[in-house]
Amino acid sequence: MSQRPVIPTRTTRSGADVPAIGFGTYRLNGHAGVGVVREALTSGYRLLDSAFTYENEGAVGRAVRTSEVPRADVLVASKLPGRHHAYDQARRTIEESVLRMGLDHIDHYLIHWPNPLGDRYLEAWRALIDARERGLVTEIGVCNFLPEHLDRLEAETGVLPFVNQIELHPYFPQVEALAYHRARGILTEGWAPLGRGSDLLANPTIGDVAAAYDVTPAQAVLAWHVAMGSIPLPKASSPARQRQNLDVFRVRLSDADRDRITALGRPDGRIGGLDPATHEEL
Repeated sequence: MSQRPVIPTRTTRSGADVPAIGFGTYRLNGHAGVGVVREALTSGYRLLDSAFTYENEGAVGRAVRTSEVPRADVLVASKLPGRHHAYDQARRTIEESVLRMGLDHIDHYLIHWPNPLGDRYLEAWRALIDARERGLVTEIGVCNFLPEHLDRLEAETGVLPFVNQIELHPYFPQVEALAYHRARGILTEGWAPLGRGSDLLANPTIGDVAAAYDVTPAQAVLAWHVAMGSIPLPKASSPARQRQNLDVFRVRLSDADRDRITALGRPDGRIGGLDPATHEEL
């Protein structure tokens, strides 16, 4: 059996370590989902990304509880849906997330979308702060927040998220967001890191870079994430693909190759046009 790759870590403002790659669990549900997530843990993943809206907190929790990997070695994340931003609803939803997972706490809890038109994300953020104080969650963060949303959280509560999980891939490289996060000490996680549903992995530039480093197109894209300072969250059901996606830290892209991939960015690069300035998640 091949040795699992060593995964470097990123450090939060509180001094905690977060693996530099995580495992996405979107659409991994039921008993089949439990098996896939357990296999991901066996492959070497130690950061699992879930959400209340994915309806798989139970599956992810069961996988963690029944895995041979010690619970203390695994970071489990979930997310608060937009329909539960009101403070009391948010408190109950976080409690339900913990109960659904069957764990004594959730390591990372994030607001899934800011839902700025509804304008209740400050209530949700205060509920996350409360959950952290009650020991239900360890670290609190957000997803898909724009700089103005992050600035408002800090101005109104004095608390910045430890992470902002955003859509990030070569067709939508989010260079400005990455720079903003670095300046504020916020980690960046990337969802849809391989350009889900697009032709990214067939792009000739990606193919050229992959060939130059003798890796797959997916590995070339994940190596680009590493070079950009993003924590990618790829999903893969196949154990072989899971291990392949983990084995990217030996690939050190040159600055020129990193920039070639970044240049693939498109004005319409968002998947499904989900703009955090207007999108309202239910």
